[in-house]
Amino acid sequence: MGAGGPDDDDNRWPPWLKPLLKETFFVQCKQHADSHKSECNMYCLDCMNGALCSLCLTHHKDHRAIQIRRSSYHDVIRVNEIQKVLDITGVQTYIINSARVVFLNERPQPRPGKGVTNTCEVCERSLLDSYRFCSLGCKIVGTSKNFQKKKHTSAMTSDSEDSYCSSSSHGRHMNSKFQSFTPSTPPPTSVNYRTAKRRKGIPHRAPLGGLIIEY
Repeated sequence: MGAGGPDDDDNRWPPWLKPLLKETFFVQCKQHADSHKSECNMYCLDCMNGALCSLCLTHHKDHRAIQIRRSSYHDVIRVNEIQKVLDITGVQTYIINSARVVFLNERPQPRPGKGVTNTCEVCERSLLDSYRFCSLGCKIVGTSKNFQKKKHTSAMTSDSEDSYCSSSSHGRHMNSKFQSFTPSTPPPTSVNYRTAKRRKGIPHRAPLGGLIIEY
């Protein structure tokens, strides 16, 4: 394809990157299911034939193989391994178990935290100010020619919160106006208190006909 063709974005990346990001790791190897080392957490960049376990690597000697690790149920790879074969500029790195890593795929947040000034251009996860993407997958999407950056939702959320607070305060102001037209109950005075106490029970006067006088 010539310049500007649909395959330009694919040609920007090594052929193994997108298959790597789509692969499912940490499953049991079908060929070595009886071994206790059958967990598939390796990937051969030269063969690109799926997730491999440590026993599968015997068939991939002298190949470029990388190890995938996990953090909070998300796949990560160590920076010192991936930066040898891929430019990870703009992707935020994290220190996990004393090793600096990058995440393979996006980890969107329901809502950015308060005071956040920078987010991932693709999934809007909170980032440090010097980074653009939270993962390798987001960098692929965010640097493609057809990508359109999302509008920042925190500003919209702030506006909606401001309007809600404004309407709530207006409602409370209107309620106070209506309440001002309603006469309030006066506080009980000592006279009212004694009267109320005296009228606790209804007195019944005995009829005169029932009065008997003896001489």
